[in-house]
Amino acid sequence: MSTLELVCPAGTPAALKAAVASGADAVYLGFRDATNARNFPGLNFSRAELEQGIFHAHAQGCKIFLAINTFPTAGDPEPWHKAVDDGAALGVDAVILADIGLLDYAARNHPDLRRHLSVQASASNPESIRFYQEAFDVKRVVLPRVLSVAEIAALNDEINVETEVFVFGGLCVMAEGRCALSSYVTGESPNTNGVCSPACAVRYEEDDGGTMASKLGDFTINAFAPGEAAGYPTLCKGRFVAKGEASYLFEDPVSLNAASILPELAAAGVTGLKIEGRQRGKAYIAEVVSSFRQAVDSMDDGGAIKADLINVTEGQRKTAGAYQKTWR
Repeated sequence: MSTLELVCPAGTPAALKAAVASGADAVYLGFRDATNARNFPGLNFSRAELEQGIFHAHAQGCKIFLAINTFPTAGDPEPWHKAVDDGAALGVDAVILADIGLLDYAARNHPDLRRHLSVQASASNPESIRFYQEAFDVKRVVLPRVLSVAEIAALNDEINVETEVFVFGGLCVMAEGRCALSSYVTGESPNTNGVCSPACAVRYEEDDGGTMASKLGDFTINAFAPGEAAGYPTLCKGRFVAKGEASYLFEDPVSLNAASILPELAAAGVTGLKIEGRQRGKAYIAEVVSSFRQAVDSMDDGGAIKADLINVTEGQRKTAGAYQKTWR
């Protein structure tokens, strides 16, 4: 059987149960505060909910990874320290951390607690990964979505740490852990507040002709013709006018789907396959996780890999992203 581990998102207890029931090997989630990078209203877990979630997952042979992957506020690290302490006390299987100070805190105070390096740390070369391994005994690194399969294989040849890669869901065109676009427009950053394009700053306005404008703060991010589906206003996926032409300057609204290259990722030495989507509902989680469970199992059995999922992709379009780097 494959050693690939299917790492699946959960933004709510219902989504956690859906992921477990659909075949997740591990579920990643966060507390209901700014210590995790999906700090949206109505999402995430209380301490009691996490305790119940761990019990449920472990009973089904599924692991729980706790994302504490934002950067602590200067002079006020206590909420992040408490998140690490509580995760360890409740029995999570690993914590996903990005901040050097928080990694040091976890290593010193909870040496037996498994530490994974978050994609927010943006570690994508052997030197940086070896630093985190030697300094904080990191066991796994979540790689940024900028590497080709060949680059991942070369990287794995030079390190002695597990690697985890994204295989489905939203794409980030910016260097993960470094993007500040949202903070310039809304005052809230995914790196510190855990919120990219927060819902409180989003609004939609329709003019007399039926054109729908999606806005973030005081900025119009996109405009949609009558009958055209209106997307969520994320700056890097906005449609802007440049040189007289409206286009997606940074990135089209499209989803990553790397199901077709799972054998190549396995051959490159990858351990974890990560599905993005902690802000999505339990129906989405069930459909995507079960599809990738079948894809991984089909790969093991030598069968055809199927995980189209076009109905749940952004803009009903998919891409293999940087894994294939066709622009080169």
